[in-house]
Amino acid sequence: MLTRRPPWLLRRRFITTNTNPKPISKPTHNPKWCVKQVSKSNFSETLKNIKDEILQSDYIAVSLKKTGSHSAPWHKTLSIDTPETAYLKAKYAAERFQLFQFAVCPFSVRDSKLIAYPYNFHLFPRDDFKLGMPCYSFMCQSSYLTSMANEGFDFNACINEGISYLSRAQESIARNRRGNPVVSKLIESSSAHSVADTLFLGRTKSRVKSWLSACKESNTGSEDALIRSLRKLMVGSEEYGSRPCLRVDVCSERHVQLVLEMLKEFSDDVVPLLIRAKGGGIQAVQVVLTSSKKDKEIFEREQQCKEEGENKRVRGFREVIDLISASQKPVVAQNSLNDFTLIHSKFLGPLPPIMDEFRTSLTTSYLKRRFFAPIDVEIPQQVEADENKNHGFDVVRISQLFAKICSVLKVSPQSVEDASSAFKGYANIFNAYSASSDDHMEEDVRISTDHQQKISTENVVFVWGFTVGTSARMLRNQLLTSHEAFSEEFDVCLVDKSCAIIAFWKPNSSAKFLEAMESGGINRDSLSNLISEGLRAADYETYKRLCNLGLWEVNLADSLDNALAADFDGHTEDSHKASTEVHWRNTVRINIDEI
Repeated sequence: MLTRRPPWLLRRRFITTNTNPKPISKPTHNPKWCVKQVSKSNFSETLKNIKDEILQSDYIAVSLKKTGSHSAPWHKTLSIDTPETAYLKAKYAAERFQLFQFAVCPFSVRDSKLIAYPYNFHLFPRDDFKLGMPCYSFMCQSSYLTSMANEGFDFNACINEGISYLSRAQESIARNRRGNPVVSKLIESSSAHSVADTLFLGRTKSRVKSWLSACKESNTGSEDALIRSLRKLMVGSEEYGSRPCLRVDVCSERHVQLVLEMLKEFSDDVVPLLIRAKGGGIQAVQVVLTSSKKDKEIFEREQQCKEEGENKRVRGFREVIDLISASQKPVVAQNSLNDFTLIHSKFLGPLPPIMDEFRTSLTTSYLKRRFFAPIDVEIPQQVEADENKNHGFDVVRISQLFAKICSVLKVSPQSVEDASSAFKGYANIFNAYSASSDDHMEEDVRISTDHQQKISTENVVFVWGFTVGTSARMLRNQLLTSHEAFSEEFDVCLVDKSCAIIAFWKPNSSAKFLEAMESGGINRDSLSNLISEGLRAADYETYKRLCNLGLWEVNLADSLDNALAADFDGHTEDSHKASTEVHWRNTVRINIDEI
């Protein structure tokens, strides 16, 4: 069962190089880079290699290829988004789109050389064990599939040879559904017994003693084979492999506890196996008789290996996620918020409804245009000629970019501890908990205008209902003489073709404008005319509300209309108290394909 404590990926530091990348249609192919392509057929052998390379490397880069990222232009992270609304958008995409490739690159930087071990895992959510998981429908975005096709992606191979997986939450469910026996430890008596407990223990203990006696007498060989068979039948003896066993049915967790307490008396000879019911819980305790202490150790080891083997088959690609988690190495990503919400959704469990476990501040920085940082790339691993496809190279570019950033910052990344202070201004810290509720600082956002300073969400207004095809400049000119709120400086930016945002740079101007909109304007003024033609307006809280409600219509205007009409009892009141910032400049993006 998942807890609210954040998973491994929320406690790592992430270096972000692009907050909103576009699909790369024709990536530069470097013939010197050998990326190991991994599918079902070579997954097991690859696990052994990548485990050692993860432990030996200093950092781990990841890069994802998915079936899409947003269904409408305004669904992607915008400059007006607070961390909360950005997270809700990333959550929406993670729950609807699917992973087809997951590239992992353990790497180290030594002076001006990057030593990398890139792997590209091909994935597909196949229900290999007939458990009803993780088969589910997912959305596809044509531009993303086209980009993958241009790279030579084999969709047939993905479906037939892609590695399946279950999340941690799904694995727990699958364990109950499979019903495989699990070795349990014997326990000491922990509490006083009731009358019912005493009666149950008495009957069960008498039955176990009779069974053990029958098994020992049958081993002497003094009885006829028919007599031995009848004796086993009378005491309910069965066989587990080649060893005798006795099934004790239970109807509650208390019964399980009592049986394990009682078997402590026979601990030298027996091993208890817990038999799960398909609907969950324990339905029986299978008591297996071993012939000696050594035989008992062998049996327990066999069962442990069998269970671990079954669990590995069920986990599939999640074994790699668990290896990264166990290594505690910093993870370098290109698009951390979207990537790690997707990782959480597919490999850990359902995403939380609010930003408490996904607190982040996205940053970007110039590199190629302003700095020259020559970095040689060394990839020790070799791949077969037919494996050297145009897949998984982004993860090497991300590793190389990280090395270049270290060179520019004059940071020695050999030691994560020594480099951590230099990375503070460039790393995304996913905090376990949001800021204290005592903080009442306003949320600030930045819009894509000539203004570089941040703006309070209280000064942002959404407007829609204007004529289709109206540009931001045309709308600004219409508003300029419509109300006194526009006598001071303001900016207009289109979010999509149906909706725009207005940023008022003078406090309280937004409140005056919204009040005028609610009153219908003054008769015969231009604002009244705009309202009569269908112009509508809403504050930032309405935008946050629609994100919380999941009103992801194609046009933002439709979502705003639905949000105004819907009853809502959500989290925006609590979430807006925290001090948060969004760092966004559309002119400061890095296309890793150009590196």
